[in-house]
Amino acid sequence: MTTPAAPRRRPAWAGRNYTLLTTAAVVTNLGSNGALIAAAFAVLEAGGDGGDVGLVAAARTLPLVLFLLVGGAIADRLPRHRVMVAANVLNCLSQAAFAVLVLTGEARLWQMMLLSALGGVGQAFFGPAAEGMLLSSVTAEQAGRAFALFRFASQGATMSGAALGGALIAVIGPGWVLAVDAAAFALAGALRAFLDVSHIPERGAGGGLLADLRDGWREFTGRTWLWAIVVQFSLVNAVIVAADAVYGPQVARDSLGGPGPWGLALGLFGAGNAAGALLMARWKPRRLLLVGVLCVFPFALPSAALAVPVPIAVLCLAMFVSGLSIEVFGVSWMTALHQEIPEDKLSRVSAYDWFGSVAMVPLAAALAGPAESAFGRTAALWGCAGLCVVATAAVLCVRDVRDLTRRGTPVARAQAGPAAGGEPGSADAEGPVGRLG
Repeated sequence: MTTPAAPRRRPAWAGRNYTLLTTAAVVTNLGSNGALIAAAFAVLEAGGDGGDVGLVAAARTLPLVLFLLVGGAIADRLPRHRVMVAANVLNCLSQAAFAVLVLTGEARLWQMMLLSALGGVGQAFFGPAAEGMLLSSVTAEQAGRAFALFRFASQGATMSGAALGGALIAVIGPGWVLAVDAAAFALAGALRAFLDVSHIPERGAGGGLLADLRDGWREFTGRTWLWAIVVQFSLVNAVIVAADAVYGPQVARDSLGGPGPWGLALGLFGAGNAAGALLMARWKPRRLLLVGVLCVFPFALPSAALAVPVPIAVLCLAMFVSGLSIEVFGVSWMTALHQEIPEDKLSRVSAYDWFGSVAMVPLAAALAGPAESAFGRTAALWGCAGLCVVATAAVLCVRDVRDLTRRGTPVARAQAGPAAGGEPGSADAEGPVGRLG
């Protein structure tokens, strides 16, 4: 008699690294998104106002921007999983200290800003290393599906974490939610410590940090499609933050019925994210970037809907379509990076991508109020929608964006051969040495 084979618990292409990375991302997203809300309420409970909440948020964003490029260079020089674990340890300790201060009632604004800044430093080093590690964890043939499912799991954890965090703050207070986030970072760091980097070639000493940054800059600027889309998103991300974080709550208060309807609209945006990720798990468009960039046009819909303003049902539809479109672009973008960027430069290129994409966000948040005072909220929202459309139309004029096509084997990895431990696509293989936000 033969013993029936045990059913697979995961797809054959989802190797150990991919599974660990996805699980750890779910854990950290569950904790971090609740902690973002908890930090704001902690500031308010300590006697701060809206301006103080903004200062704490800015304290996290500024070091993220300042240290991203250094983080990318280090992640391409050192084993990426060690950089990720070290960043998780820093985030765990800073959030634990934040939680202790809040629980003891001793939190001061400067202390909360300092601890938030340490969290931003951790994210600056973690982000490029994590993206490089994810991109090297799957084969070219399954990249699109893998990235779609990763984003689906991450977005689901993001939505759940925000909802759960908000509920827990009301029951047990913001300090304990921050403590839960610290524990989540500890667990995620432990999971990431088991990542296997044996399939990644050892990197030479190189010519130093500045030489690594120059090398990454040449890799970044040498691809027109890459820097053009990053410039596009420096504007798109900025206007989305201004519209959704600054103007959206005000429109909801004045015209849509308050925070309840606005929360519903944000929930529909998250549902669109999930729907887009599921769509991209099956759809493999041949012209990756053309499809992705075309799906940036719907990003302007929420700003336009808020400018009118439309009834809440129409706003929810606009948010759903926008959320779905973001995932189509996101998976297409990650697949293009996986296909085109050499493995040993992935983290540096990711750092330049992140840096360009977030550099204007603090400025946009700071200028949103003055722009509203100067032009009016409606005109400012139409301006956000218009900038999104114009920036996207300009990128479509770039031939490399329109013509880049999906290939079965990443160009930068075509001669690398299979990873040690199995053939590409086998249950134990992590895919070719080369490979992919």
